Amino acid sequence: MTKPDIVLVTPALADANNGNWRTAQRWARLLRADYRVRLAASWAPGPADGPAPAAMIALHARRSAAAIQAWRAAFPQRLLVVVLTGTDLYRDIATDSDAQRSLQLADRLLVLNELGLQALPAALRAKASVCLQSSPARQTLPKSPRHLRALMVGHLREEKCPQTYLQAAALLAHRRDIRLDHIGNALDPELGAAAQACARQVPTYRWLGGLAHAVTRRHIQRAHVLVHASRMEGGAQVVIEAITSGTPVLASRIDGNLGLLGADYGGSFDVGDSAALATLLQRCRDVAAMLPALQAQCALRAALFSPAHERQTLLNLLAPHLA
Repeated sequence: MTKPDIVLVTPALADANNGNWRTAQRWARLLRADYRVRLAASWAPGPADGPAPAAMIALHARRSAAAIQAWRAAFPQRLLVVVLTGTDLYRDIATDSDAQRSLQLADRLLVLNELGLQALPAALRAKASVCLQSSPARQTLPKSPRHLRALMVGHLREEKCPQTYLQAAALLAHRRDIRLDHIGNALDPELGAAAQACARQVPTYRWLGGLAHAVTRRHIQRAHVLVHASRMEGGAQVVIEAITSGTPVLASRIDGNLGLLGADYGGSFDVGDSAALATLLQRCRDVAAMLPALQAQCALRAALFSPAHERQTLLNLLAPHLA
């Protein structure tokens, strides 16, 4: 039997090395047994070169708006799924007309954390579902007893709020037993300059720049704790990778993080509160029960992020429309 064709539009392809690209790549792999999936940065109807796709999945309501509108104009009756990123859900759909139109045109909406539905207009929640992203479980690696190794992973841009981590590093400069590593490209030159300055001034802070995904995963496995200080997130893949690696998380208190970690998670701090983050890091080093308690909370969530669970969520979404 011929598999239905799906076009998966993501504004970020492999060269972006970011979460949107990894989501698209992973979904294509998870759906390959049942569908033929084509990844594209954009879409527009063109010369007939075979059967048109049966469905479109578009990542990003605002940045993929042109493809979404073109699809709906060409195929009024074919399935259109719009996946809401953090900037969509917690910024753009409130103010951007293209993002708002994408919500209206979609047959189905996907959010990537358990609290994401609350950010949608009430009238649209009936056509929305939660799809928790996944990561294969990785072995928890031994941690050095000589120091606490913290790690922040994320390109340096305003949404990720790297300033909080840099300021916490400065506050902890006297603690030579707390070391802070930082992985990510400087998408904002000013933030890159700030990271360079911090590395010069604080001997316990290292900015490692952008690294390959496999290398980053090994850093996550070796860290005592992952720090995720974002201002807005749809459902950060790096948080999931930490959870499934047995590495506990310290995260900003936003829905995109608590919608993965649980509303009562014990390792959260207010957005931008570098002093609170520094205090949590000191507690992770000084209070013997702190890291095991956070690790136990993360372990209770880990099964939600299995590839099998994510695949079944996607199949349940698509199958009724593409049978």
